[in-house]
Amino acid sequence: MLEAAIDRAATLATATAVICHPHPLQAGTMNNKVVTTLSRAFTRLGADAVRFNFRGVGGSAGSYADGLGEREDMLAVVAWCREQWAGRRLYLGGFSFGGAVAAAVAARALPAGLVTVAPAVDRLLTDFVAPSCPWLLVHGDADDVVPAKPVIAWAATLKAPPRIVVLPGVGHFFHGRLPALLEAVTGFFGPDFTAARGT
Repeated sequence: MLEAAIDRAATLATATAVICHPHPLQAGTMNNKVVTTLSRAFTRLGADAVRFNFRGVGGSAGSYADGLGEREDMLAVVAWCREQWAGRRLYLGGFSFGGAVAAAVAARALPAGLVTVAPAVDRLLTDFVAPSCPWLLVHGDADDVVPAKPVIAWAATLKAPPRIVVLPGVGHFFHGRLPALLEAVTGFFGPDFTAARGT
């Protein structure tokens, strides 16, 4: 059993977004402010956003499973969302550890889009398969938890690299800069939602 919260779209929902939180052993929860900002971005665009706690966090059963179990958690939430809202476009997102989990499952989940914020790519296994969907990677250049340079260098090696937005002077937790993150996400995915509305 996984604990989750659904943030409803500001308008009639045309899509669903599933958002992952930071590391469970480092106080990461679905109420993290970067996670809730990602959720807010998608609800403004026109998606219902589903935030959930990984196993062992909050009301979710189980215990930390070194990233592998957490991938299964995300896939289970994705399956539930597709059952609840069949036919909707699905987006994935995550922050830090959650960004690595979202990136890791994207090739299996086949979302319409992916956003990773300061993804901890050192946690990706060697069998990582990059997704073919539109992918936004947002990072602060002052991040001292997940330094930006190695992540950007890694992304550049991918056959289909993500669109990278580097925010100057921004640290790992985006203190005082959450509006810039929200703007980056809505700006990148906005055309998808405009097209879906036929406007």
